[in-house]
Amino acid sequence: MSRLPAVRWLPRGIQSLNGWCAIAIGASIPASIALDNLLLGIVVLTWLAGLQYQKKLALAWTNPVYRAALLFFTVLLLGTAFGQAAPGDAKLYLSKYMDLALIPVLGFAFAFTGNRKAALLLLAGSLATILLISCALKTGLISPLPWFRVTPESPFVVFKLRLTHNILMAFAAFLFTWLSCCARSSRARYAWGILGALAVLNITLVVEGATGYLALIMLWILFGWQRAGFRGLALAVACIVGMVALLSVIPGPFKSRVQQITQEMHQERVDRPASTSTGYRMEFYRNTLALIQKNPLFGTGTGSFPAVYAEQVKDTGRVASKNPHNEFMLITVQTGLVGLAALLWLFWQQWRYSRQLPTPLERNLAQGLVLMMILICMLNSSLLDHTEGLLFAWMTALLYGGLESARPTSAAATMTST
Repeated sequence: MSRLPAVRWLPRGIQSLNGWCAIAIGASIPASIALDNLLLGIVVLTWLAGLQYQKKLALAWTNPVYRAALLFFTVLLLGTAFGQAAPGDAKLYLSKYMDLALIPVLGFAFAFTGNRKAALLLLAGSLATILLISCALKTGLISPLPWFRVTPESPFVVFKLRLTHNILMAFAAFLFTWLSCCARSSRARYAWGILGALAVLNITLVVEGATGYLALIMLWILFGWQRAGFRGLALAVACIVGMVALLSVIPGPFKSRVQQITQEMHQERVDRPASTSTGYRMEFYRNTLALIQKNPLFGTGTGSFPAVYAEQVKDTGRVASKNPHNEFMLITVQTGLVGLAALLWLFWQQWRYSRQLPTPLERNLAQGLVLMMILICMLNSSLLDHTEGLLFAWMTALLYGGLESARPTSAAATMTST
């Protein structure tokens, strides 16, 4: 008799644990890769142990965004069956894209409105904590702790390298600003607004990161459009022009980074190996385009980039690379135009169905997420990077878990919130 209640309540307990861990990933993404992996592992195990497979598969299949993510991952999976990848590279690269396959798994927990709200607030709280620590480091209120990622070149980052830090802060500024706009109390409105302003200052005056600058500009323009249409767009552009002009004359990370990029672009020449960060990036692009032209339709296989790029630059004195710092190029080298089309289809489905999400906050954040990812994927191999890739997958699962038109009635009726 004592065993019956435990058996009866086991599925509900597993489902609750699944939801709690899916939510908790919002706190771990900006802070800890190890915790990310632990929580993801628990989410997968509890998803499997919770049964209800028919409802879970229906939930994934009827959601067009989840379906597009699975299609893209399937193309990458098929890409491991052919090509020129060195031993182990195919499995390694596929594992880095595994977050895409987990979008429907995470989405099961985010079918509940309460879970989505809690997860967004937990992500915002984690980003706010890191922002405040970074600002405290800058002002000298605290000293770096042993586990911070500070370096002489980047003394004010916390848990991530400066490029990732600034990308996270750009999205944080956008998130905080919309939380401020949607807040019900004046106290919350002012608190989120102050955090949004601090995030902008952190990006522009504290931590270097050109990708973060561009992401902030793009999200700022999008916010203006979302908030007030053409009038908001014009105001946002005017503010950006004024801020860029001001930052260009004020000594600081923004001015020094822009000057460095400009000098490196003038210094580099096509007829000799690159010797600067900007030069390497341009060299990677040129050689990667040459690789794409050799196998344009299906590419050279998932995980093949290091091998084929090394062959491309052999005996030229140029540096070999494991990725071209451009996700669109990387996908096209590996899986050809077929893979590129699958990636673009995923982004299009996200943009298209963002308008059908249940709340203005979710709609606006979904549009910001997809535009930011398109931008940073043009400048880095962002889906290949752990933090950026997981943020994209987790936020996609969270936001599009609220796509009511894609949710099976039978599944929604039988699920209970955590």
